[in-house]
Amino acid sequence: MTNSFKDFAKAKMILAIGTNMTEAHPVAATYVKNAVDAGAELIVVDPRYTGLAEHASLHVQIKVGSDIALLNALMYVLITEDLYAKEYVASCCVGFEELKAKVLEYPPERAAEICGVSVDLIRQVAHRLAEVKPAMLAYTLGITEHTCGMNNVLSCANLQMLLGNLGVEGGGVNP
Repeated sequence: MTNSFKDFAKAKMILAIGTNMTEAHPVAATYVKNAVDAGAELIVVDPRYTGLAEHASLHVQIKVGSDIALLNALMYVLITEDLYAKEYVASCCVGFEELKAKVLEYPPERAAEICGVSVDLIRQVAHRLAEVKPAMLAYTLGITEHTCGMNNVLSCANLQMLLGNLGVEGGGVNP
């Protein structure tokens, strides 16, 4: 984890992806639910409607195994609509041009077909992530237990770096 459990209370938004946290990690889920009760927005990305989704403002019900396509499409929107944290990326990140080249292969229209969610929902999530700071990303085994698990984790980290949500209280990438 890049942030502590007490940082959950400082998040203004939590993106929970690939997680059935309420069953697999009930203590962590309590921190998320407490943050939501205190006003944080929760977006859940998961093929299943889990207990955590009951607390979410948005449930993005993607097809199993389509996490990277969705994450790439979110980054596509952030980059092409100039919504990403340019100063953070310029001062704290390397490989931006390579990332940009890859995510430009995943416009929301293509990702929508892969993920089974609407283009509008993809754009809505990207815009919400760009608007609300700090935003925390949390994931569990739904991200890591795939043949592409390492790439799923890297895509989560890339999204948070693009948003400038690493190295800040209430942000981070938190497995």
